[in-house]
Amino acid sequence: MKTNQKVGRYERLYAQLETLLKKSNNPYSNMATIVAVLHHKMECFFWTGFYLLNEGKLQVGPYQGSLACIDLPENTGVCWKGIRDEKPVVVPDVHQFAGHIACDSRSNSEIVIPVFDKKSRIIGVLDVDSEQKNSFDNIDSEWLTKIVALVF
Repeated sequence: MKTNQKVGRYERLYAQLETLLKKSNNPYSNMATIVAVLHHKMECFFWTGFYLLNEGKLQVGPYQGSLACIDLPENTGVCWKGIRDEKPVVVPDVHQFAGHIACDSRSNSEIVIPVFDKKSRIIGVLDVDSEQKNSFDNIDSEWLTKIVALVF
């Protein structure tokens, strides 16, 4: 997708999600709605979901796509990097990422966006996988960060 097309798509999705979520006070419902919209409106989103911190574990939350890993081993993989660094992580080729966790071998690129609660504490990440390499860039990072901020 060309840059201007991608930006336009994200602008429309953000507006749609903002409208859908403005009356909600349930972050889990918001996550489920965000995942459903993104997964079905962005062609390259092969697996779309949240991993949430729970008693020191990073566990799958609302998602769409193939079967997910329930627990991600601590301090491994792209999701834990997003937790540790508290910033987005774009991986053009997951096979070149040391410690990558392959829940589905068809994944080739990935983006992870940290999720913060109302008190600015990290509570998890949005994780998106693509079957194609180099699917994600700074535009995805910027817009997904804005979208994830709608959870709370």
